[in-house]
Amino acid sequence: MSQKDMGRRGFIVGAAGAVGAFSVVAAPGGAAFAQESATPATGLSALQPRKGDFELMEATVADIHDAYRRGRLTCRQLVQQYLDRIAAYDKQGPALKAIITINPHALELADELDRKYRKAGLTGPLHGIPVILKDNYDTFDLPTTGGNTAMRTSVPPNDAYTVDKMRKAGAIILAKANLQEFARGGNSLSSLGGQVLNPYDLGRTPGGSSGGTGAAIASNFAVLGTGSDTGQSVRSPASACSLVGVRPTRGLVSRNGVIPNSITQDELGPITRTVEDAARLLDVMAGFDPADPVTGYGVGRAPHSYTDGLRRDALRGARIGVMTNLFGTEARHQEVNRVMDAVSAKMHSQGATIIRFNLPAYDSLQPVVVTSTWEAHTAMDAYFASLGPDAPVHTFDQLVASKTATPEAQAAIEAELAIVDGLKNPVYEDHYVNREKLRLAVSAKMAELDLDAILYPLQKVLVAPVGVPQPERNGTLSNSTGFPAVCFPGGYSTPTAQAPLGVPVGAELLGREFSEPRLLALAYAFEQATNTRKPPRSTPALSR
Repeated sequence: MSQKDMGRRGFIVGAAGAVGAFSVVAAPGGAAFAQESATPATGLSALQPRKGDFELMEATVADIHDAYRRGRLTCRQLVQQYLDRIAAYDKQGPALKAIITINPHALELADELDRKYRKAGLTGPLHGIPVILKDNYDTFDLPTTGGNTAMRTSVPPNDAYTVDKMRKAGAIILAKANLQEFARGGNSLSSLGGQVLNPYDLGRTPGGSSGGTGAAIASNFAVLGTGSDTGQSVRSPASACSLVGVRPTRGLVSRNGVIPNSITQDELGPITRTVEDAARLLDVMAGFDPADPVTGYGVGRAPHSYTDGLRRDALRGARIGVMTNLFGTEARHQEVNRVMDAVSAKMHSQGATIIRFNLPAYDSLQPVVVTSTWEAHTAMDAYFASLGPDAPVHTFDQLVASKTATPEAQAAIEAELAIVDGLKNPVYEDHYVNREKLRLAVSAKMAELDLDAILYPLQKVLVAPVGVPQPERNGTLSNSTGFPAVCFPGGYSTPTAQAPLGVPVGAELLGREFSEPRLLALAYAFEQATNTRKPPRSTPALSR
């Protein structure tokens, strides 16, 4: 039975009551989250591998495929272990609230993949790899809610383009992750899922808007995760949760089938624990999609595999520019600056030349390059039109009128709805031109200094405490040029009782368009030389 048939069967069975096998459960503070009501993840699995067999914590795609080949692991065993971890840590224990929906057919899909493996081996590059999707990616078999209570029963007719590619590559969509509602903001708070917590410091947010994915992947709830990035929403949780996040070049990855913010700023990307796994997922996500014509720019620009160029010595001979006006100079910036100084020093010790520079054009243009505010109304109406007549919400006006969003998200969508014919607004046109001015300024400086990449912190200060607006992020350099950026674990702040490992600090590398192979190689060389990432102590391995 196909995944599509299996998913539709599940929803037909549940049509008389809750949507499919899902129910809505009250969360603290009156919020709600959608939770699969018949998941088998109710305790530790009877299918745990024997002692000395496969090690789940921090497992990579390569580790899992090797375990399949050696007969040390089945897909069912793997999925069950991740379900056990979600059951143990998402709504109890540290109560991360990272997950909105669990796939009720995950174990059946795992069994199907095990049968296929016994017959013919791996069915694709992501065979038997559990993936957690940010809950703005369309899935034909699970609700796509954007974290909003009015959308909790919205099941799109088709998968997003990238989701379809993942399934065809053999992946299992294990769950949908909580997020900042409709990806409008950076703290990962939603009316449907509540506030996601940072597993490294439960008093802080996990960044956003893809913070549910970030907290889940950091806590080993799955192997791979996805995010969307209008401002810095893939890279912000990567930074805050000691992960790798990739915002690709505009035109490399289709945005089709993802709840939008912007026509020009939106991008999709991987969120993973290692650079190699980010490269593997990017291999699958990239590609031309006629439904998103901008992907025509990416045709012929991707390598055979983004893993091909990953080398431990990639920093040798590299020229890395440190953009000093993306660093703070006050006392509150010192923890981040200390980590970033160490990143620069390590890159230098690995053979890179470090060039410090200032780009005044960034400071003048950064406030006047946002286009999403004027594009959102048009983009959202197009998305709701794609959902069909059975959708719970049919227009952007209807969504805003429902007044179901959190105050921050409600204010954002009301402001967007109020803009009529935004694409012809003179301010929008000025901002669009300013994006090109910034793109030219960055390109010229990189050429002048002969740089391979620009290095800076994704966030000038530590990620915000719960309830505090997310401050001082540097996502504009990528989101307003269309250039790719890779965020990776740079280090940690000074440990405290609340953050026993310290709070993660993400370093980011930006390059020219379609330079993802070079950026990933540089990040990989740093990762291999430092082994910076550590799993959070709030979600330890489960006893066997």
